Amino acid sequence: MPSPPLDREEYIEQAYFFRTYRERLDENIPSQEILNTIHEEVLSTTKLPMAIEFMKGEIVLHGHIGEAMSRLSHYFAPFQAYIISRAEDDRSRFDQRTALLILEREAEYRAEAPTPAGMFVYQFECLSRNRLGYDRGMMAMADDPMYDAAWRDWILKCRLQLGAVDFADLIYYRSEQHQLEQRRALREPEWTANQPVLFGAKEGRIARANRSKDPLYMFAALQRQLGYPAVPRPKGASIDGNLSPAALDARIKQLEKRFLLIDAELKGNLDLSQFYKPPEEPPEDVPE
Repeated sequence: MPSPPLDREEYIEQAYFFRTYRERLDENIPSQEILNTIHEEVLSTTKLPMAIEFMKGEIVLHGHIGEAMSRLSHYFAPFQAYIISRAEDDRSRFDQRTALLILEREAEYRAEAPTPAGMFVYQFECLSRNRLGYDRGMMAMADDPMYDAAWRDWILKCRLQLGAVDFADLIYYRSEQHQLEQRRALREPEWTANQPVLFGAKEGRIARANRSKDPLYMFAALQRQLGYPAVPRPKGASIDGNLSPAALDARIKQLEKRFLLIDAELKGNLDLSQFYKPPEEPPEDVPE
């Protein structure tokens, strides 16, 4: 059974924690040092200082905080722990700074007037944009305290239907808009669906307009029209002076030299004398 949602002040302090953690990582401050100082800054009337103290011990023992967050399931939502754990996975290309920015915006949304629909769309887009895995990711979403039993059941069903059913249809058929259209088609004003309605009429109209399209278009429309939180986008390679034609040509020449050295070593005819530094000639005696 998921834990109840936290008070608003807890989410405000969480957003500050994730933002400050990310900013200090950008300053090349070690995570252990960040945790040693930041617990003094957050509001002491919240439970966050105690959570940070626990994470300090875990990062000293194991070098990660994702496991600590998952063990604090009464405080951090399972989705929050999953995001950090994926960023700390050595095999993952998911950046820790992006993970912290995701959690910062999520905490800010939780501190305002969140809706289960808005939270679901935000969390699902995070998984989609960053390729974090739908199976375990949606299982973590289902255990979020934001969702009631009807939402949890639907999220777990969606997890099994992805790829077989258009994602826009999954939202549309559980929306108020679909119910309204069915009432008009059947001419029965009192008709109700057999399953609980999870999304409003506006979400349903947007989902219907984005059938057979890239779901990212639907996410962007929901953000524009309904004020859903925007998901941080993964940073691509920057185009700057380091990628100029001259720099690329120099890099190619370096690679060619390395390949030649590797080939010479494999053939057993590598001559290291070319790398020797010639001896310095002694200085000439200066006449008195």
